[in-house]
Amino acid sequence: MENLVKRFLHYVSFDTQSDELTNLTPSTPGQMIFAQELEKELHRIGLTDISLDDNGYLMATLPANCDNDVPTIGFIAHLDTSPDCSGHKVTPRIVESYDGNDIVLCADDNVVLRPSEFPELLHYKGQDLIVTNGKTLLGADDKAGVAEIVSAMEYLLAHPEIKHGRIRIAFTPDEEIGQGADHFDVKKFDASWAYTMDGGEVGELEYENFNAAVARITFKGRNVHPGYAKHKMINSLRVATQYAIMLPRWETPEHTEGYEGFYHLISCEGSVEETTLCYIIRDHDRDRFERRKKEFSHLVRKINKEFPECASLEIKDQYYNMREKIEPVMHIIDLAREAMENVGVTPVVVPVRGGTDGARLSFEGLPCPNIFAGGINFHGRYEFVPIPSMVKARDVIVEIARLVGTK
Repeated sequence: MENLVKRFLHYVSFDTQSDELTNLTPSTPGQMIFAQELEKELHRIGLTDISLDDNGYLMATLPANCDNDVPTIGFIAHLDTSPDCSGHKVTPRIVESYDGNDIVLCADDNVVLRPSEFPELLHYKGQDLIVTNGKTLLGADDKAGVAEIVSAMEYLLAHPEIKHGRIRIAFTPDEEIGQGADHFDVKKFDASWAYTMDGGEVGELEYENFNAAVARITFKGRNVHPGYAKHKMINSLRVATQYAIMLPRWETPEHTEGYEGFYHLISCEGSVEETTLCYIIRDHDRDRFERRKKEFSHLVRKINKEFPECASLEIKDQYYNMREKIEPVMHIIDLAREAMENVGVTPVVVPVRGGTDGARLSFEGLPCPNIFAGGINFHGRYEFVPIPSMVKARDVIVEIARLVGTK
């Protein structure tokens, strides 16, 4: 546990926020710096076939130590942290034996982690928690996953009595901006299946995610002096507002949970002359997902009937629900369940209300469900990770390796 915690605290000191505006891979230099540090560490602990490409994808191999003809499996985590909150000079601290009370993260800014606002805190009463200083995110998403994978490989190397097949690991850039699988070489990775270590609370096991698309609607207006604008002006801002309120009011992120999909307005930029609305569209069910996209086209036609040639629509699919690729190989889910139970973790199968590199990789021929890494309240100042959850995640990796090696 001590090595795992020390490793994690070292990893979060690297500023690896991704940035979708750079059009580079990796999108920020800090990710490559972190990858280069990891590359050295993987050499030190004794892994083989270590490669770091120009795009920041780091891969390595733990050779098999058993005679059984068993499949190669993989474990994957991402290097970057979210651009939603600063990752510069992350200064974590450990709250020992959490007592169930409020945790003051930053007294000066009155940033307090309260169980009344984050009730999941009480699930970890009595445990040691790693928290932020209230000014940055923590980076457990996904440096907890990185630390758990490296620590599991180190453990297996130190315990050759645990028989396992060939194991591949990979660390990828830019997952937080949806580009983590863009340059992932599935053929080079050469595994029968893999697991991303990128989930939340202890026990989470996920093989369903949203189908996802992004929609951009542009409204062209016509500006005329407001004193003389009657029957002449077309205010694109007002037309865009009209479009926005035509979408179902309750089908938004703040009103949905579980398997419920949504429309989410993520940006609005404009003037009288031109306004652009940008939405993300999400649904676990593929048919409902397609209907949601058709609804955007239907509303654009309605707008253009009232304001001819005013609105134009661009929709781009981003990723699809990996369930259809995982169901034919459900033994990899059964294996993860068994591993969790064997190390004293109750599996909690839940749908991902978001995306994951594993979804795209599954459609590229690498079935890749998601396993918990232990962090909670990702992407913000209230992020924390219970240390025992990280230990259990490492243990699950080791147990999956053992089960594959013996079965």
